[in-house]
Amino acid sequence: MQGVSTAAAPSRQHPCTDPTADMPKKRHLTACIRGYLPTFAARMNLVADIGNSSVKAYLFEGDTLLAQRHEAGHTLLFLSQMHSFVAEAAAAMHAHGNGGTAEVEAAVVSSVVDMPAHATAMLSRLGVPLLHFTALTPTPLTIAYDTPHTLGSDRVAAALGAWAQKPGRPLLIVDAGSCITFDRVTADGTYLGGNIAPGLQARLRAIGDYFPRLPHVEAEGEAPEVGHDTPTAIRAGAVTGMRHEIEGYICHHQAAEPGLCVFLTGGDANHFAIAEKSNIFADPLLVPRGLNYALTHQQRRRHAPNNNDTCNPAYAPS
Repeated sequence: MQGVSTAAAPSRQHPCTDPTADMPKKRHLTACIRGYLPTFAARMNLVADIGNSSVKAYLFEGDTLLAQRHEAGHTLLFLSQMHSFVAEAAAAMHAHGNGGTAEVEAAVVSSVVDMPAHATAMLSRLGVPLLHFTALTPTPLTIAYDTPHTLGSDRVAAALGAWAQKPGRPLLIVDAGSCITFDRVTADGTYLGGNIAPGLQARLRAIGDYFPRLPHVEAEGEAPEVGHDTPTAIRAGAVTGMRHEIEGYICHHQAAEPGLCVFLTGGDANHFAIAEKSNIFADPLLVPRGLNYALTHQQRRRHAPNNNDTCNPAYAPS
């Protein structure tokens, strides 16, 4: 055919067998592995969320959660079991058809309590860059809170987890944990602040503590619309009251700002049966998603070309 060369293309030789390959031995072996064998090392983020009474740990590859651990107290037992934790994550990858190995590339920790010295020491021995996340950590959100040094890192992480999923939308984040918090983020990514109220356990405990003739009631159990004995009356009062409180916040803010997205999270969120409607999303992993997003944001900043702000004192090799 005119104008088309019919010369045979030079044959490509395997770099492991090509005697003319001119590269250092280590680079030569890497080329063999990367170019010809179906293997890779998944680089994961370790996320540690230290709450008032428990610790939750997660392993993410990108935005995908591969494994998680939940333990009472603040011993950080999962750090002494990292081998099995990483193996669990690798098994999850293989179950989805992804081969190769898994390794932790970086870690982030958020704590709402003062960590014991032994826990801090264990984290410092991870051997990977470690981000100590606080409300002052640089993220895509602008913090407009008057006292950011007193702002709980979990509140900012939840807001960041919502923003990562719905950027450019006004947000209301409802976190039903030890306390119930209602936080607002504007469409341009400004964290305005929010309100804090007693959580479900605190309300139930307060009734038993302040009123000697009333019993302490656990959150688990029957919670009818109208209590038929004292325990169900107390439980229903706390659960139903909080549900109406949450619904009231949602109705008020959605009426004031059409297009508002609402995210529900927290350990007690399942008690309130708030129906998922348009622009209302239940996400029990909102805080770890936000922490993972913050860590990824830091990694991108550090590796960005011509970045003059690469030194965040809270993010450094352990």
